[in-house]
Amino acid sequence: MTRRESIQKQRKAEPAAREMSEAVRVAIIAGSKSDQQVVDDAVKALTELGVTHEVQFLSAHRNPEGLRRYLAGSKADVFIAIAGLAAHLPGVIASTTVKPVIGVPVNAKLNGLDSLLSIVQMPPGVPVGCVGIDNARNAGILAAEIIALGDRKVKERIESMRVAWR
Repeated sequence: MTRRESIQKQRKAEPAAREMSEAVRVAIIAGSKSDQQVVDDAVKALTELGVTHEVQFLSAHRNPEGLRRYLAGSKADVFIAIAGLAAHLPGVIASTTVKPVIGVPVNAKLNGLDSLLSIVQMPPGVPVGCVGIDNARNAGILAAEIIALGDRKVKERIESMRVAWR
């Protein structure tokens, strides 16, 4: 199989080639399906707060072109990037957009410290927000708080959730 045929086959197979619905406010992107449990925590938080979202599994290393195409077509207001090991995904996303990017470091090796440092040590001008290791629930809540700046209903849901915590 030629390189061109391989790329065409990959494009047909990957769900990321499609554009995201305009109704989706947050895009959750994970570098690997092995991060599903962490992804689920962000999904749960966003669902509880009534924030529309979409999940994609796209590696900045294994599928950089698919990731670029997805980001170019995305209408999301906020990105949550879940990544372990070298954790390039949040930085790559931040380098292609001016929309907020929240990084979630995954405990894959070194207790997640490698991922955490990769996410928080971004160069000047390419910021990535970062939550704690494996703490995608906080990433979902933070994304909802960003959305709430322009959405009264989401703001009210967050306020209700905080009252329930007391």
